[in-house]
Amino acid sequence: MLSGGDDGVPDGVPDGIGMARLAWTRLPTADAEGAGPSTSAAAAGDELFSAAAVESLDYEVIENYAYREEQAQRSKFWVPYYVMLKWLFSLLIGVGTGLAAIFINLAVENFSGWKYTATFAIIKHSYFVGFFVYTVFNLALVFSSVYIVTNYAPAAAGSGIPEIKGYLNGVDTHGILLFRTLVGKIFGSIGSVGGGLALGKEGPLVHTGACIASLLGQGGSAKYHLSSRWVRIFESDRDRRDLVTCGCAAGVAAAFRAPVGGVLFALEEVTSWWRSHLMWRVFFTSAVVAVVVRSAMNWCNSGKCGHFGAGGFIIWDISGGQEDYSYQELFPMAIIGVIGGLLGALFNQLTLYITKWRRTYLHKKGKRVQIFEACLISLVTSTISFVLPLLRKCSPCPQLGANSSIECPHPPGTDGNFVNFYCSKDKEYNDLATIFFNTQDDAIRNLFSAKTFHEYSAQSLITFLVMFYSLAVVTFGTAVPAGQFVPGIMIGSTYGRLVGMFVVKYYKKLNIEEGTYALLGAASFLGGSMRMTVSLCVIMVEITNNLKLLPLIMLVLLVSKAVGDFFNEGLYEEQARLRGIPLLDSRPKQVMRNMNAKDACKNQKVICLPRVSRVIDIVSVLRTNKHNGFPVVDCGQNGESLVIGLILRSHLLVLLQAKVDFQNSPFPCGPGVLNRHNFSDFVKPASSKGKSIDDIHLTEDELGLYLDLAPFLNPSPYIVPEDMSLVKVYNLFRQLGLRHIFVVPRPSRVVGLITRKDLLLEEDGNTVMAELQSTSVRGLLNGRLLGGNAHLERPLLDNLVIE
Repeated sequence: MLSGGDDGVPDGVPDGIGMARLAWTRLPTADAEGAGPSTSAAAAGDELFSAAAVESLDYEVIENYAYREEQAQRSKFWVPYYVMLKWLFSLLIGVGTGLAAIFINLAVENFSGWKYTATFAIIKHSYFVGFFVYTVFNLALVFSSVYIVTNYAPAAAGSGIPEIKGYLNGVDTHGILLFRTLVGKIFGSIGSVGGGLALGKEGPLVHTGACIASLLGQGGSAKYHLSSRWVRIFESDRDRRDLVTCGCAAGVAAAFRAPVGGVLFALEEVTSWWRSHLMWRVFFTSAVVAVVVRSAMNWCNSGKCGHFGAGGFIIWDISGGQEDYSYQELFPMAIIGVIGGLLGALFNQLTLYITKWRRTYLHKKGKRVQIFEACLISLVTSTISFVLPLLRKCSPCPQLGANSSIECPHPPGTDGNFVNFYCSKDKEYNDLATIFFNTQDDAIRNLFSAKTFHEYSAQSLITFLVMFYSLAVVTFGTAVPAGQFVPGIMIGSTYGRLVGMFVVKYYKKLNIEEGTYALLGAASFLGGSMRMTVSLCVIMVEITNNLKLLPLIMLVLLVSKAVGDFFNEGLYEEQARLRGIPLLDSRPKQVMRNMNAKDACKNQKVICLPRVSRVIDIVSVLRTNKHNGFPVVDCGQNGESLVIGLILRSHLLVLLQAKVDFQNSPFPCGPGVLNRHNFSDFVKPASSKGKSIDDIHLTEDELGLYLDLAPFLNPSPYIVPEDMSLVKVYNLFRQLGLRHIFVVPRPSRVVGLITRKDLLLEEDGNTVMAELQSTSVRGLLNGRLLGGNAHLERPLLDNLVIE
């Protein structure tokens, strides 16, 4: 009934299994003599972090029978269709992210406009009632945000950038790319930012773009019946990774109107793998976002967007500011870089400590505590932002030029400089209220503004710096969507303007603008906190529309990053480690240079499965450990155990749930049963928990049956010798995006040697001749060389066709 060769492999099983047996060395069993540090093991990093509810992604192509069969059945039109869909999805990601950014900005600006209009109208009669309305308005918005997050989309809390960075590094955190997370991120950002908390919407927009890209890649959301099968072509984690990269770049492009900065942000900050083809699609996506946002701004300029003012879509045009700079200014600018590095590192450390305490003592007590915490911070923030300006004396309006577009004081409830708040005269303004009683975008525009000397007093800037810095530290980590780009810019621009005031005072002969130093301060704090350089430099140039300041921005970024790196890691790396996301850095640790592969896996015990396993044994293995990959062994010609491949836990669960591959015989299956599954059957939806062994119910009769694993395993996983340097293993693991690597004893023989020339294959129209040539060469090699454990010579390999 069963047909197979001398080695027991049935004719219907792909050649990859038989080829793997020739190339792979023997794998000792767990109870063999010497098992332990010297035995081989599967190096799988994701098992170490099972408690953190994360799981590694399968960026490696699983070349099992279902995959090979699907590849063989594809027509010649599949590749053009595949490429066309990639570009179409890049377009849709750009449009979707741009529309989401437009909706968030319009909502935040209108809520803020209604809030400030009502507050300024009421304080004409009673400041106490105005304070009550102002506080209740903020509290209602923050409550809506935290309620949505805690009860509907817990993964929407925070900026989401550490989780997305982990996803693109090969680690999937449950829930971060679901449809409800997208909804929670959008509406939660509106509530938290519109409610006046010391956080921004730019980080959540990056997460929003990633969610849109992931949902498009998997054809929508099946749970909410928003799915389409005709676009469900990107079923591998590798394709979804590329789409999510496009979404991250689109989020930054939409948040800052900085398309080039979005591309560089994706390249520098979040991705671990980059290709030239991906660069084109990411650039195209960012360009689409820029067009969509620009079109929305033109539409809003006609007055159809309600209270939407000059804020919202960030661009702080300071092209009319300082035209040139002197070498005498380089020293205070370097001081700004040092201050940014120190305050940025301190911000990272404080947020790390507070977030640890919050997760340990507060958030474990339930949703009500999280809601109460966010509402309490909202009350404190509203009180500080309303009461502190009351304690400041108003200043007379400066003499502005006839052609100046700046109005002092500006009309109540609108954006702009010189806010009249608690002033006895009409031609006075409150400099502290000018910062507090504006949206963060407008407040930054005021701090960056040129030709506004002495608009702010040093006391007001110091007061705002201390209070807003403290509020940003405490607010970061609450159960609301929270970005740190704009709060960081506000903090940096405040002390930057302080330094600018000092330079203006003591360097009287120079043409110096305080707004220029505010910009450099903003760049320095972001560099000291987030440790970005190239992308942040381009973003700052794009949002300020001033290319002349590029060298100065580069200077402060280099200084602030160097100072910050002396104390700790960047904000996203610290938060990722706190969340239990095992990021693989671009460079291995120094200690790895003195270790080899065997040292890294010496404490692991290999759990192998025989090729034909009893169902009850498979269930027992899955229940008793959390490993996500298992070597599969089979008996060779001499009765020795040979490893023939790797099978994933998720694939075993699919087979157990389907039950169609169970058999009564303990022998390998025949070729007629291999076409029961498609490759899509083994695809796990992005960011979902997937199947669990507890969800599978089997009868006693089914537990006694057998399952042949050969058609479903990966016959060609990556293997390394046990004495390979751990640095080389690390680089291989990270650069290829692997999930498992087999560590085996030193191979005893060589079956081939591949050089660069062997990989430079030229496509020939005569496919049959290529196959015949390949077969004849294999026969020649098997007949003349492989029998004697010989080394393949270069002339023979030059004619070998590698498929």
